[in-house]
Amino acid sequence: MDVRIGIDVGGTFTDAVAINGDTFGIIGICKVPTTHFAAGGVAAGIVQALTEVMQKHGIKSADVAFIAHGTTQATNALLEGDVAKVGIITLGRGLEGLKSKSDTNIGRIELAPGKFLHSFNSYADTSGAAIESRVNEAIDALKKEGALGIVAAEAFSVDDPKNENIAVTLCNAQSIPGTATNDISKLYGLKMRTRTAVVNASIMPKMLEAAMMTEQSIIAAGIKSPLMVMRCDGGVMTVEEVRRRPIMTILSGPAAGVAGALMYEKLTDGIFLEVGGTSTDISCVKDGKVMIRYAEVGGHKTYLNSLDVRTVGIGGGSMVQIKDGRAVDVGPRSVHIAGLAYEVYSPAGKMVNPRLLEVCPKEGDPPYACIECDGGERFALSLAGAANIAGFTGEGDYAHGDIEAARRAWKPLAGNMGLSVEKAAEAVLALSAKKNSQVVAQLMKDYNMDTRTTELVGGGGGAGVVVPHLSKTMGQRFRIAGNAPVISTIGVALAMVRDMVERIIPNPTGDDIIAIRREAGQKAIAAGAAPGTVEVSVEVDTQRNMVRAVAVGATELRSKNMLDRKLGRAALEAILCDNLEVTAAELYSAAENGVMFAYQCEKTQKKLFGLLKSKSRPLRLIDEEGVIRLQKSDAVVLPGTAASWKEETAKILRELTIYDDGGTALPNLYVVSGKRVIDLSGLSGEEQIFSLGEVELSGCAADEKLILIGSKRTG
Repeated sequence: MDVRIGIDVGGTFTDAVAINGDTFGIIGICKVPTTHFAAGGVAAGIVQALTEVMQKHGIKSADVAFIAHGTTQATNALLEGDVAKVGIITLGRGLEGLKSKSDTNIGRIELAPGKFLHSFNSYADTSGAAIESRVNEAIDALKKEGALGIVAAEAFSVDDPKNENIAVTLCNAQSIPGTATNDISKLYGLKMRTRTAVVNASIMPKMLEAAMMTEQSIIAAGIKSPLMVMRCDGGVMTVEEVRRRPIMTILSGPAAGVAGALMYEKLTDGIFLEVGGTSTDISCVKDGKVMIRYAEVGGHKTYLNSLDVRTVGIGGGSMVQIKDGRAVDVGPRSVHIAGLAYEVYSPAGKMVNPRLLEVCPKEGDPPYACIECDGGERFALSLAGAANIAGFTGEGDYAHGDIEAARRAWKPLAGNMGLSVEKAAEAVLALSAKKNSQVVAQLMKDYNMDTRTTELVGGGGGAGVVVPHLSKTMGQRFRIAGNAPVISTIGVALAMVRDMVERIIPNPTGDDIIAIRREAGQKAIAAGAAPGTVEVSVEVDTQRNMVRAVAVGATELRSKNMLDRKLGRAALEAILCDNLEVTAAELYSAAENGVMFAYQCEKTQKKLFGLLKSKSRPLRLIDEEGVIRLQKSDAVVLPGTAASWKEETAKILRELTIYDDGGTALPNLYVVSGKRVIDLSGLSGEEQIFSLGEVELSGCAADEKLILIGSKRTG
């Protein structure tokens, strides 16, 4: 049996999950305390979790076909200011070099109150031959100032990286980690590129040590599969990549949860809420893709592409703020910060004669609710307690506790509020939902999500506390992910290899697009993706003259059919009728290719008191497993073949392209070949569309059935 192992390093616990590589069912889970203070750091806990899950479930070293871990180490290092001093070698000549000195003067970055990342500069003139001696002098000067990592920065190095690469080679020769700005990003903008590289260099020493220790332990355990590490954009990368770009592991914790929802839950369009004890990480999945944005460090933008995750200080363990004995807010303090026991996870027999008290977990905090019972023992009133009282958690839910204990504990607060215990719990849940709903609504607005079809998906141990009530408040569908408490760990085990290339190219040609696409695909393969599984999407941002190619591929094992099931036509149509809220008679098949099916229906919307009517043709692309792979509120769908796809695509372009004063807006375009959904939506010209499409379909037989889909950019 082939086994995939995922390990997630959290602030308190390190979880390991073993998954059957053939069925993708869970073999076993184990949890150990995170070893922050061990001699081997968090690497010791990773090895301990790995050893326990293998021994407990009889997994042999030879059985492990994939192993990966997610870590909060980079994030925590920045939050805590546990970073190395960074030296910056500014490379240049003449007037351009003088300007580069200014652009690369990063100074200090405040990471948290009183916590700083310090950097300082040295200049190396690149005019004339043999710059090595000048670079070595700069390295020596920076080392004397205490630099433990060095950044090589030169204007326009994205076009000619030679000098930066020479500087990094010389750093390595002196056993000091070096980062070239062109290796961090291929975008122009020396200041932001340098800032991103400085953050990378500041965490390199700590991450290098941990990566080496973990990798050596994996090898010592006899596991032949290379160790992979979770990235902040939901993919995984090799340890070698971590050595060069540890910055890519920042925020990899939330990314792992989304990866689990995306792969294990087959999420197409949804808002994923990973609920911990203190906070909820909220992110967006649209058309089966995680939404990404540039991350900020210390309030400064970087060129780090990271999951767009928005954190709310509401979790399963959030305490209830009170004023004059009445509930006025929830969080951000959680029960464990106050050092109290949960009311709902304590025996009901202890709740004898409860009296409401105020507690301030930390100096300067507002008062929070707790009770003191006979015998002097105190218990916090928590959001988990409210959810249990209100009936939002059930047997088998990780957050389910002793409802009678919670009811007794909440009586004093409810009495002060003039409410029943149930109504008091509902009032507190409403305070929580108000905060979360604002963030969810903004995410849906930012990414133009259809409120009717967007699903809330809960993960994390506190999912049952937050998500069902939020669903009721917002009127959105919801589901709790399978194995929600370890969804992040599952995400690590099932993660795809991901890499990206960005370039500034004014008016890119078809050849430019193909070259960038090829480069992104090669990077994903180099990072561990099986060549036949790599899919690349290309986006052209005409306003910023940017071309971005994202390559996603599976490891050899992950490329297998995860569910290995085929549903009949009636079962597929039942899923679609429920999703579209129509009858089977209103649904029709627009095109299919044997494994993917495009269905539509006609809907009429009335406006201006019924005087105006508009018709739309919603699309749902569903695969043979019953997973909706693409959904649009209005679309044109045409059947085609590999021989005729250009002709059919031209028809869609003629029908859906918008011409106005702002220029030409091409539609979203998708070509479905087998189970591949080739996304041609981000391109800005017909030449680019047809050039890239030809490359994507080059291996198809002329008579292969395709599905061609188009929708307006706003659809």
